[in-house]
Amino acid sequence: MVHSIAIAAIMEIHLDWLLRLAWIAGTLPILLASLPSSSLNSFHQLLLGFAKRGKIMQLSSSSSSFHKFTVPQRFFLHFYLLGVVWTTFLLIVTWHYAYKMTLLGSGSLIYSVASAHMAGGSRMLPFYKSGFSNTELNYRVWLSVFMLLLMEMHVLRRLYETVYVLKYSPSARMHVFGYLTGLFFYTAAPLSLCHFCIFEALNVAEYRAIEMNVKNEEISPIDFDWWGYMTPILQLGWCQWAGAAIFACGWVHQQRCHAILGSLRKQRRQVDEYLIPHGDWFEMVSSPHYLAEMIIYLGLLVASGGNDLTIWLLNLFVVANLAFAAAETQRWYLQKFEDYPRNRRAILPFVY
Repeated sequence: MVHSIAIAAIMEIHLDWLLRLAWIAGTLPILLASLPSSSLNSFHQLLLGFAKRGKIMQLSSSSSSFHKFTVPQRFFLHFYLLGVVWTTFLLIVTWHYAYKMTLLGSGSLIYSVASAHMAGGSRMLPFYKSGFSNTELNYRVWLSVFMLLLMEMHVLRRLYETVYVLKYSPSARMHVFGYLTGLFFYTAAPLSLCHFCIFEALNVAEYRAIEMNVKNEEISPIDFDWWGYMTPILQLGWCQWAGAAIFACGWVHQQRCHAILGSLRKQRRQVDEYLIPHGDWFEMVSSPHYLAEMIIYLGLLVASGGNDLTIWLLNLFVVANLAFAAAETQRWYLQKFEDYPRNRRAILPFVY
């Protein structure tokens, strides 16, 4: 048991660096392909071929070799199904861990698994200590719970929109590389919000499940300590609520922009007909839903306090990826419509 504790501590450190390396590995090629150099044109086109989807992916004879490496764009649904299930799981495990830490006033509960197992009881005592004080570690775990709650709101809405709002064309495709990238993103992004404590939280949750099974316990909604699970979240600082406000701004505007895009599909006379979107942030940029996504993750960064390098790198990947996609979307609109508003930028109003 003690051996498994040591492994858990080591895995948390390795997970931290694996996530950071993954975000860097995903961001650097995009930044490289975005450099204005003619010598990088072939690399730019290669990366663009992987990133194209929907109306941007023109399956002409010159790109027919890509067709066998594509999947229907409606597979976007898989991203948000995965995102909802995975984020919900992480949220439940981390929230339970945070509650137990607060209840016992300890900086870590890893010893609870070993000590209670060896003693045959359920008493929880602190053993493993990170570089943080008890109060700091407790605060960080509750902060992870808060950010996972925001992430849950995001992926739940995206799942709803994918099913009921954004009706993808039957002919819309995306490259299988982009599909795999999406699956990775919605696995790694929620994990990046709780990476420093998730293995310890899993150990505590596992022990609690075993304890309930042995004692044949059942959780009653009446006996559940709802206030104990909510109070620490309500007591978070102004930085977290400022981040939540930024997140809410992006969340609301993305919902509006997706509703506009969904309404355009209802107005089509033909399945593959495209219309110029108008309203909300579409009056300023061609990809306001991407801009809103950037703001959503900026909100998570602000809510985190800006002290976690992993979340900074997650944001850098989101910005680089969406800016790259927005530039190609802007190019497509200008080529497709002669009367397209020339004052619209790609993704950043008045800038880019």
